Amino acid sequence: MTVPASTYRFQIRESFDLHKAARYTGYLRDLGIDWAYLSPILTAEPGSDHGYDVVDHVNVDPARGGADGLSAFSRAARENHLGILVDIVPNHVGVATPAHNGWWWDVLKHGRSSRFADAFDIDWDAGAGRLRIPVLGDDATLTIEGDELVYFDNRYPIAPGTGEGTPDEVHARQHYELVHWRRADTDLNYRRFFAVNSLAAIRVEVPWVFHESHHEIARWFREGLVDGLRVDHPDGLLDPGAYLDDLAKLTGNAYVLIEKILEGDEQIPAWWAAAGTTGYDALADVDRVLVDPAGRRQLEALDSSLRGRDEPLSWSRLIHDTKRAIADGILGSEVRRLARDMGAGDDLAAIDALAELLACFPVYRSYLPAGLEHLQLAAERATEARPELAETIERVTAVLADPTTPAAQRFQQTSGMVMAKGVEDTAYYRYSRLASLNEVGADPAEFSIDLEEFHRRQVTRHGSFPASQTTLSTHDTKRGEDTRARIHVLSELPGAWRETLDRLRELAPIGDGPFENILWESAVGAWPVERERLHAYAEKASREAGTSTTWTEPDEDFERRMHAAVDAAYDDPQVAGAIAALVDRVAGPGWSNSLSAKLIQLTAPGVPDVYQGSELWETSLVDPDNRRPVDFDERQLLLAAIDAGAHPPVDASGAAKLLVVSRALRLRRDRPELFTRYASLPAVGTAAAHVVAFDRGGAVTVATRLPVSLAERGWGDTTVLLPGHDLVDEFTGNRFPGGETRVADLLSRYPVALLAPAS
Repeated sequence: MTVPASTYRFQIRESFDLHKAARYTGYLRDLGIDWAYLSPILTAEPGSDHGYDVVDHVNVDPARGGADGLSAFSRAARENHLGILVDIVPNHVGVATPAHNGWWWDVLKHGRSSRFADAFDIDWDAGAGRLRIPVLGDDATLTIEGDELVYFDNRYPIAPGTGEGTPDEVHARQHYELVHWRRADTDLNYRRFFAVNSLAAIRVEVPWVFHESHHEIARWFREGLVDGLRVDHPDGLLDPGAYLDDLAKLTGNAYVLIEKILEGDEQIPAWWAAAGTTGYDALADVDRVLVDPAGRRQLEALDSSLRGRDEPLSWSRLIHDTKRAIADGILGSEVRRLARDMGAGDDLAAIDALAELLACFPVYRSYLPAGLEHLQLAAERATEARPELAETIERVTAVLADPTTPAAQRFQQTSGMVMAKGVEDTAYYRYSRLASLNEVGADPAEFSIDLEEFHRRQVTRHGSFPASQTTLSTHDTKRGEDTRARIHVLSELPGAWRETLDRLRELAPIGDGPFENILWESAVGAWPVERERLHAYAEKASREAGTSTTWTEPDEDFERRMHAAVDAAYDDPQVAGAIAALVDRVAGPGWSNSLSAKLIQLTAPGVPDVYQGSELWETSLVDPDNRRPVDFDERQLLLAAIDAGAHPPVDASGAAKLLVVSRALRLRRDRPELFTRYASLPAVGTAAAHVVAFDRGGAVTVATRLPVSLAERGWGDTTVLLPGHDLVDEFTGNRFPGGETRVADLLSRYPVALLAPAS
C-alpha cells in the first residue's frame, strides 16, 4: 500500500470538472502536494454540486468530465508525480428524480419482482406491498402523461397493464404509494441517508449489489487511473468491516480512508482494512490547543445568562434531548422499523425504549460483537432516565446484544443517524459557549486542552494510525478553519465579547440569545463576509437549531427580525461599527492562530489534507458556503512571487498562509525522513505555556497558542530546547545553532517556525 505524504481536495462539479481540475495539477505539485483528492465523480443527480447523490454507478458523471475527463486528469496528475484519491459513496443513491436512477425506476415500475428490489432496504410488508414515497403536499392532484404518473415536476412509472382509469385509480394499483411529505417521520418504509428522503440506502452487503455498484471503481484500479479511496459514511453500512475487506480485494489493498467520527478515546477497529479516518479527530485537537482555558468561566456565564439560567448548560443533557427529539421526530420511521424487526410491531413501550437507547448511545455506532459495552452503557443510562421502562429496556437490549438478529444489525446502522442529526445538525446550533468548538467530530463540552494532553494525543495518533488523514476544513465543516481560528481569540477576550454582543443585541434585537451569540460570533469570524452569505448562514443555522424557527414551520416574525439584524450589519453604522471595532482587535491574533493551526496540522502525525482554496484564508461558513469557487490563478501568482523571494506580511491577503502551507508540504514530501517520529520539545520561561513545539524526527515545529496575551507582553525570557545541531527556518531562511533558543528570535518575523537540518 502506498501512503500519500499529503492530499489536496478538489470539489469536482459541472463548473469545475475534471478537465479544468487537470489544468491545476502542476499548481498542486508546486504547492508541495503529493496526491490529488477528488470529491465523488460517479454520475449524480443533474445540477448536484457535491456528488453524493449518485444515480448511476456505471459511468463517471458526464457533467463532471466523464470517462475522458478522468483519463485526462489522471494523465496530468501522473505527469506531475501526483497520486489520486477519490471519494466514493457506497451507502446510498440519489432518488430525487426517479427517471435518472435506473435501479430505483425499475423498482417503482415492477415492485418486488424487480431485479433491483434487493438492492434497496425496503420493508415491503410495512407498506402492504408498496413503497411509500413522501412527496405530496396539501394539493395531491395527480395526472397521467403517457406511461407516467405525474405530480407537479415529479414523474413516476406506471406498471405494465395498470394504466387504465383515473389518476387516483391508477395510483392505487402501483407498486409505490405517494404519501404526504409529513408521513416520512413515521410511515416511511425504506432506509435513507440520515433523514434525507431523496437519498435511498442500498444494501451493498449483497454480493451482486457490491459488484455492480463498484464495477466502474474496479476499472479505475485495473487501468491505474487512481490510487486510493475515501469511503463516505461507512457507519450506514450493515457490516463496515466486511465491506472494507471486499474493497481491499477489489483495489488490491489500496490506500483507503473512512469518513468516521470518533468519540473521545474511541479508535476504529484495528482489524478493518483501512488506513485511518478523514481526520476530524485531529481537527478537534488542533482547535483546542489554541483556545485559552481562562475564558471558559466567563463564556459559560454569558451563555447561561442568555438562556436565563444560573448554571451552565449541560452538553450531555442537551444532546440527549436533541437525539431523543430526532428519534421521535424525523427518524421515527427508523425506530418503528427497529421495533418491527425485533417482533414488537407497534408496541409503544418497545418504540419508546428503542428511542431512549438511541438517545443514550455514547458513540456513533458499535460493531457487534465488538463494542457491546456501548450498548450496555446506553441501557444503564436509559434505565436511569426512564426507570418506568426498565423491564422493556432490558428486554430490548437483550435482543440488540445478539449480533445475529436483524434488529441488532439495524440498530447499529441507526444509532449513527440519530447521533449525526441530533448532535451535528441540531445541538451544534444551540450550544453557544464558543461557536468555534461546535465542529464535526469534536466534543463541544471539551473547551480546551493543555500542552501535555495535546502531545499525548499526537503520540497516540503516531503509534496507532500514522497513515490516517488530518484536516482543518472539509466540505462538511460548520465553519472554515480560519473562521474558527479567529473565534478562538474570543476565549482570551470574553469581557470584550460580552460587551459587543450586548451592544449588537440592543441595536439589532432578534429575540433568541443563544442563537444571536452563535450568529454574531460566526459573523466576526468570517468578516468581511458578503451580505447574501451571512443571510444564508443565519437562515440555515436558525432552522437547524429549531428553537425559534424550523425548516418545516418557519416563524415569519422571527426570521424577519433575524434578516433585519443581518442587514443592519451592513446598513446601520452603529451595528457595523460595533462589529468592525471587535474585528480590528481580533483579526491579527486570529491570523496568528490560523498560521499556528495550519502548521501544526501539516506537520503533526498523519496525512495532512488541504481543502481546496484553504492555502489562503478559509473563512467559509456552513455548506454550501464552503463549496464556493476557488481562484486558483490568484494562488498560482502568489506562490510564484513567494518562490521568487517574497516574504509576505501576515495580512488580509493570506499570502503568509500560502508560504506556510507550501514550505511545510514541500518539506514533508521531499524529505520524508524528517517525519518519522514524534517528541514534544520543552519550553521554559514566562510564556512557556504558549509554545507548541515538537520534533518529528528532524523537522521541528514551533507554533504559538495565545497571540493576544503574547502581543501585549512579548516572549520575554522564554526559550525552547531545540535539537543540538544547526537548523534552518523554512519560512525565513534564518539559521539557528540548536540547543536552548530564544522564542523571540525564532518568531521574529512570523508567529510560527518550521526548522529543518540544512540539506
